[in-house]
Amino acid sequence: MTDFTMKTDADGVAVITWDVAGKSMNVMSIDGLDQLDALIDEALADDAIKGVVITSGKEGSFAGGMDLNLLAKMRADAGDDPAKGLFDGTMRMHALLRKIERAGMDPKTLKGGKPIASALPGTAAGIGLELPLATHRIFAADNPKARIGLPEILVGIFPGGGGTTRLNFKLGAMAASPFLLEGKMIAPAAAVKAGLIDEVAADPVAAAKEWVLNAKDADLVKPWDAKGYKMPGGAPYHPAGFMTFVGANAMVNAKTKGAFPAAKALLSAVYEGALVPFDVALRIEARHFTSVLMNPTSSAMIRSLFLNKEALEKGAVRPEGIPDQRVKKLGVLGAGMMGAGIALVSVQAGIEVVLIDRDQEAADKGKAYAASYFDKGIARRKSTAEKKEAALALINATSDLDALKGCDLIIEAVFEDTSVKAEMTKKVEAIIPDDCIFASNTSTLPITGLAEASVRKDQFIGIHFFSPVERMALVEIIRGKETGDRAVAKALDYVRQIRKTPIVVNDARFFYANRCIIPYGGEATRMVTEGVAPVLIDNAAQLLGFPVGPIQLGDETSIDLATKIMRASKAAMGNAYPASEADNLIVWMEDEGRLGRKANAGYFNYDEKGKRTGYWQGIHDKYPLADEQPELQEIQDRLMFVQVLEAVRALEEGVLMDIREGDVGAILGWGFAPWSGGPFSWLDMIGTPYAAERCDALEAKFGPRFACPDLLREMAAKNQTFYGRFGGEAAAA
Repeated sequence: MTDFTMKTDADGVAVITWDVAGKSMNVMSIDGLDQLDALIDEALADDAIKGVVITSGKEGSFAGGMDLNLLAKMRADAGDDPAKGLFDGTMRMHALLRKIERAGMDPKTLKGGKPIASALPGTAAGIGLELPLATHRIFAADNPKARIGLPEILVGIFPGGGGTTRLNFKLGAMAASPFLLEGKMIAPAAAVKAGLIDEVAADPVAAAKEWVLNAKDADLVKPWDAKGYKMPGGAPYHPAGFMTFVGANAMVNAKTKGAFPAAKALLSAVYEGALVPFDVALRIEARHFTSVLMNPTSSAMIRSLFLNKEALEKGAVRPEGIPDQRVKKLGVLGAGMMGAGIALVSVQAGIEVVLIDRDQEAADKGKAYAASYFDKGIARRKSTAEKKEAALALINATSDLDALKGCDLIIEAVFEDTSVKAEMTKKVEAIIPDDCIFASNTSTLPITGLAEASVRKDQFIGIHFFSPVERMALVEIIRGKETGDRAVAKALDYVRQIRKTPIVVNDARFFYANRCIIPYGGEATRMVTEGVAPVLIDNAAQLLGFPVGPIQLGDETSIDLATKIMRASKAAMGNAYPASEADNLIVWMEDEGRLGRKANAGYFNYDEKGKRTGYWQGIHDKYPLADEQPELQEIQDRLMFVQVLEAVRALEEGVLMDIREGDVGAILGWGFAPWSGGPFSWLDMIGTPYAAERCDALEAKFGPRFACPDLLREMAAKNQTFYGRFGGEAAAA
């Protein structure tokens, strides 16, 4: 297959077109690098060629990044020395991009080079921007849907194809940081203002050709190759630059708590690279990039947050043989926070929505939520009045159930009570079409039980959104015992429409996500009753990469929600319910009126504006602090194992059908240590033999909730990994 082709026009400009066969967006491969290298050599050696324009044959995009198999191949080809293979492969990329950058110019006079420009029809990410950054001028189409940037940090690596060094040398550390450390992707017009690219043009190829034909020697010399170059914002030894790097180091550590190796490595590459000449800086970047790639966290994050996530979004677990089930008209029952959020994300996807509540005032309030959301977007220049008007026109807020006629999907988001939901199910099923799918947005109630109220159980399913709906990427689809394939396909196609990531699980109390996250908070409250300092518990969690600690999370979600779940679980499980002193703690908090952030009083104290002012010390009147606090590792092990063991049990019991969904769901659903790649990736990382051994120690000290599941015990005896045994395919144990 040929990824790159070159055609020289009569005016002497060679146009190199990147067009990978069978891909909707270009990705760079080993073969692609070889082909581009050969074409650049050919263009530089041919006297008839005056210059080069590099563009894409894909409509609306330039490139989506690196083919991740390239990294695996570089590692595999190195045999017993994978680090050398990765370093050499990275330096090979640097050599090609440096060749483009120098373009045959005399190294002393910096003259005689051939102008090379890039023309981006649309989105350029990762190597799709690193390659243009090596050219002498970047033109982009005036495409508002296009996004330009370096998002590698979001999947556990950093820009290792020269993007880190070039952006640092081009913009300075401060201006480059949003793109390097946050993976920010921006529209072409904003990219020009930020200095990422040079021009936006109606016809970027034509504009690039014109520039190439008129470029002078000085236009080809990069600032860092010119005599007297000074880094924007100041180098690390400059007073201004020194303060930049002090601040950047503090910011990175504050945000990552040291749990994400790529961020620290990137900052090191930027700092060290700023102290040396450009070519040495590229070698430094390659060294740190290799170090990150050799760290198992990068492989785990790439697998879960890129490969597995993409596979699930493309329908990896969609039932076969079911025709397209995209939603045309959606009915949302309940216009509270969840219902309003569901309506919002649906109209953003262009879906007509009927938003139902008990009276018109409540329904209108739900629609107003969408209006407020768009108003905030308009104020931040992220939306327009036209978009707001178009979206609101799609929402029919009403108390009239007859408006649901013609809907092909219903999502019920009423009060979390079985009888209330049953009554609504019966009323609505009498109105909607016979082929309409009915979904419940319940977060805890078993779908099979709720389906008892339905006269068409094969069309009854769970679609569990996380709050706030518009911000959370995960949607958990729950298959009841009688749910049919068409209902599953409908739910998956709808989730794809609203651009979220779905996981499909079988029915059980708490499903998958809540089954794992509830013990996380429960273990934290157990520790508080044992005298462990809440600040130590929260910090231990954040050092593991969790976005917030479990104590703070308890305040955010509310203490009365915790007591409600506890009481419902007791009622459902009877004598099997694992009661503990933690139950007494949350009931006492509830009685004290300390319900969390919403009450301005919980595990934390709050000021009149709702800002946390510190942990509430009154809790220690009932549960005194222990004189000797436990080791950090023990706290972290308790918090991690109490979650991952539930994930293993969910797989063992057939609730979870695919370990990819278990890993992706954990990270996107409740922020489970993203660096780990998810519960199953983490167990593979630490090894099943060690995991089983640690379970035994924790069980002996803290009780049966840490008992090693039979599946994990069996795998430990065989020294198996989860991805080795299940291969990331649908396979319940």
